[in-house]
Amino acid sequence: MSSLIQYLMCPPDHYEVDYVINPWMVGNVHRSSRERAVQQWQALYQQLSQRAKVQLVDPVQGWPDMVFTANAGLILGSTVVLSRFYHPERQGEQPYFKAWFEGQGYRVYELPPALAFEGAGDALLDRAGRWLWAGYGFRSMLESHPYLAKWLEIEVLSLRLVDERFYHLDTCFCPLSEGYLLYYPAAFDAYSNRLIEMRVPPEKRIPIQEADAIHFACNAVDVNGTILVNRVSPELEATLQERGFSVVQTELTEFLKAGGAAKCLTLRLNEAVAPQTDPVATVLSRTVTLQGHLVDSALLTNAIDCIVENGGSFQILKFHLGETRQSTSTVELSVSAPTEEMLDTILSALIERGAQLPEQSHQNARLEQVQKAGVAPDDFYVTTIYPTEVRVAGEWIPVRRQRMDGVIVVRGSEAYCTLIRDLQVGDAVVSGVEGIRTLRQASKERGSQEFTFMGSGVSSERRVEILVEQIAWELRQIKERGGKTVVVAGPVVIHTGGGSHLASLIREGYVQALLGGNAIAVHDLEQNLYGTSLGVDLVRGNAVKGGHKHHLKTINLIRKHGNIQAAVEAGAITGGVFYECIRAQVPFSLAGSIRDDGPLPDTEMDLVKAQQDYARLIQGADMVLMLSSMLHSIGAGNMTPAGVKLICVDINPAVVTKLADRGSLESVGIVTDVGLFLSLLVQQLSRLGQVYKRPELALASRQ
Repeated sequence: MSSLIQYLMCPPDHYEVDYVINPWMVGNVHRSSRERAVQQWQALYQQLSQRAKVQLVDPVQGWPDMVFTANAGLILGSTVVLSRFYHPERQGEQPYFKAWFEGQGYRVYELPPALAFEGAGDALLDRAGRWLWAGYGFRSMLESHPYLAKWLEIEVLSLRLVDERFYHLDTCFCPLSEGYLLYYPAAFDAYSNRLIEMRVPPEKRIPIQEADAIHFACNAVDVNGTILVNRVSPELEATLQERGFSVVQTELTEFLKAGGAAKCLTLRLNEAVAPQTDPVATVLSRTVTLQGHLVDSALLTNAIDCIVENGGSFQILKFHLGETRQSTSTVELSVSAPTEEMLDTILSALIERGAQLPEQSHQNARLEQVQKAGVAPDDFYVTTIYPTEVRVAGEWIPVRRQRMDGVIVVRGSEAYCTLIRDLQVGDAVVSGVEGIRTLRQASKERGSQEFTFMGSGVSSERRVEILVEQIAWELRQIKERGGKTVVVAGPVVIHTGGGSHLASLIREGYVQALLGGNAIAVHDLEQNLYGTSLGVDLVRGNAVKGGHKHHLKTINLIRKHGNIQAAVEAGAITGGVFYECIRAQVPFSLAGSIRDDGPLPDTEMDLVKAQQDYARLIQGADMVLMLSSMLHSIGAGNMTPAGVKLICVDINPAVVTKLADRGSLESVGIVTDVGLFLSLLVQQLSRLGQVYKRPELALASRQ
């Protein structure tokens, strides 16, 4: 081959925006000008011909994007890896490019049909020939990279694209002469940016701003220091000139309508590689299986999103769709990632969703010993709300005390969840992803339940009354079977007039534990003593003269008696939420914070002890009712295992979404005023019939 740089171009005889396969094409279908496109292409051709040898491939009617020859394949020496286009709209180009390459004497490799790879649009050589930058995320698949390394005998560095406007690597990344790199950092994920920074020294990196990126400043052709490009800002041009480059701007706006510019319109034919390169691509893969109502529950979609969002790629190896509504489906996925850390992150997230590794039937969980109290091994498995089993000595054993954001300790033939801070030296902690499985409840069949409100989600538009009816029915069921309902409440319950309704629920036996902070207790007690909350009359809604002192006087009174129970027994407190808790012997836990006044003697200011007390009271709960207390509710939610119904009520949709979106099928959020909700709930419970009497009260009435 000639030492003169050579490029391949394709005349735009049939160029047109005929379809939409990238964001640039949206709104531009049949709006490109063939005449201007020809003029702009000819101008680029002339500029390139002055500096390099340009060969042409014949355009073909019906394949308008053949003009973008960068996507024909990837060339290194006398070897070509032929593109395998992602979209059907371009797949017909492949045989024409293959014929051209073979006619020129290149050795042509073709990827397996399932692997998309779009040539030099997604694979760019470091200009010193030391390695190959390869993009993935929108068009080319990560799984193609090991083939590139093998066939081209070069190291491949995988970069993940995250901005759909920059769907090919060459739209946001341009290796230049002398080791320089022109690129748009925002088009890549954090790992890819770190990889770029590790390989390219700061003085060689030329990051650009969005204003230049959207004019495809990186979609440039560097011919021995002369950069042919659609358009660059004066600031970027000056930067490039300072680095010793000359810039030739040639308008290519007609091709931008299809998502391409100078680099897309050319394919370098005589690339060389440095002799010391090693043919390696660090792409790791594992196979996982998911089973359940994959379509109805959106579990498959969720799993795929999880893989992609964590920087991985996937292939569906097998898929069996259930034939009836009751049947479950099974899918086998090959999951790939560029690093072991990323792959483990993905696998852990998939295991949380119920995925299993085929090898698990034979492999035990990996256990690592704690070397320092309160410090877990680096690769420890993070628990979820879902029932979990670990394989120990060839047997699957259930994990006790399931909770979110904990670790699993194995002791003999038992396994249990604990917090990092509670780990002791010598504890055997489950690490990695082997020998772990979660047991997620199958999605309920549509319409199979009398009440569908228990499906996970947030409701602000559904009629609150309907949801209240369903919750009231469930509360009644829990109560009659001797179950447990835990309420997590914030001071807004008192502010909105809901205190009397919550007190009624406690009095009538619908609440078995109450969790909150210092504030709800202070406001409830103040309301009982003075009829105010933070000095505001709850009946009239106006501030009371001198009312700002009421909460401090309330705290002082309770401190005088020693605690809330003593104040109730002394007759100082005669009503309200906490009065009813004391009377009904309903346990409560108050967790303190840095903003608390007082605090009340009952408020636990040691947060570790407060967390432990919360966890103790949540244990065995059938339902947790979260009432306008984001921080305490989040804490309680993290301690609550799957299978417990969570009802979150708040006027702020963002709070409800955060609390309800745990991936639990039993979670529901209601966007409404909490005082109104409690009022409606008490009314509906009253309509359901005779008030349930606790066994001891029923016995007393008969005597």
